[in-house]
Amino acid sequence: MSNGFETLAIHAGQEPDPLTGAVVPPIYATSTYKQDGVGGLRSGYEYSRSANPTRTALEAALAAVEGGARGLAFASGLAAEDTLLRTVCKPQDHVIIPGDAYGGTYRLFSKVHERWGLHYDPVPLHDLDAVATAMTQKTRVVWVETPTNPLLGIADIAALAQLAHDNGALLVVDNTFASPYLQQPLALGADVVVHSTTKYVGGHSDVVGGALVAADAGLGEELAFHQNSIGGVAGPFDAWLTLRGLKTLGVRMDRHCANAERVVDLLLSHPKVTEVLYPGLPDHPGHVVASKQMRRFGGMVSFRVAGGEAEAVAVCDRAKLFTLGESLGGVESLIEHPGRMTHASAAGSPLEVPADLVRLSVGIETADDLLADLTQALG
Repeated sequence: MSNGFETLAIHAGQEPDPLTGAVVPPIYATSTYKQDGVGGLRSGYEYSRSANPTRTALEAALAAVEGGARGLAFASGLAAEDTLLRTVCKPQDHVIIPGDAYGGTYRLFSKVHERWGLHYDPVPLHDLDAVATAMTQKTRVVWVETPTNPLLGIADIAALAQLAHDNGALLVVDNTFASPYLQQPLALGADVVVHSTTKYVGGHSDVVGGALVAADAGLGEELAFHQNSIGGVAGPFDAWLTLRGLKTLGVRMDRHCANAERVVDLLLSHPKVTEVLYPGLPDHPGHVVASKQMRRFGGMVSFRVAGGEAEAVAVCDRAKLFTLGESLGGVESLIEHPGRMTHASAAGSPLEVPADLVRLSVGIETADDLLADLTQALG
């Protein structure tokens, strides 16, 4: 019998504890395990960097909700990204990244992996011809964010998967903004899904984590080998918190989306707002593709304001219910100025974001309260 998303999120990898019947997986706060004789591992556990039962439960649940063969949980999203790149790439390989990639991802390529000999090119991924032109014989990965952070650009996952595979490359999709509830990249042809589970999967701004989910079991084994070798794993309490958040992802995302739609309506009618970036809008250039590959359009909204950078910063400072802070995807609403905050590492690069841009992570509070706060913040 096949189960729906919410059922998988609550039950996959989370059988009641055989000893006590506890319905919530225990927090296995242990570093090592008694062996049944030399080399005789009990249930396969020897050392918690290699595997931990709490982390195993989370990894099984992540694989289930993304429809993958293997899930792996990390200490952060960037730890997951770094492990993936060192698994599938070698020096002198080439990666295509989004033309408006997340600043932390861009920093990983430009300040860390480029020194190691990994080449990359930022490309507007909505333009398939531009992606095809950027491909080389050494292109190992096409790296996709959709929607992108913070400009909410949309890329066609299925079309890019076909293009990548035709050229002998892997398609990697950062699914953080959409979450596995709204979008299923592996079903559209992606090879690996990346998450910062800090965001929507965890959902409560109380834990930092990352994940990889591989479509192919063989690649999953390679990733698991490197996860153990490199060591940036999720601790048991972090895994437990993330697993707790995953259980309510579906219902939270429905409210995030509904509130974001109300926020977008307000922003569209406000005289100080010069542009609203949201893939749910019919005139968004990626709306048709987003409608095809997403269940709904998400809880992230970006907009530009008249008055330039100074006014964008002032809007952020005047907000009260929207908390001024980095990150996203929690139950509480956040506001930020990407150019000075999350994307400061991209300043002066081709990925620099507009100075008049404000990014919202719309939470699950009472929608009318959020609208009132934005109204006063905009002035």
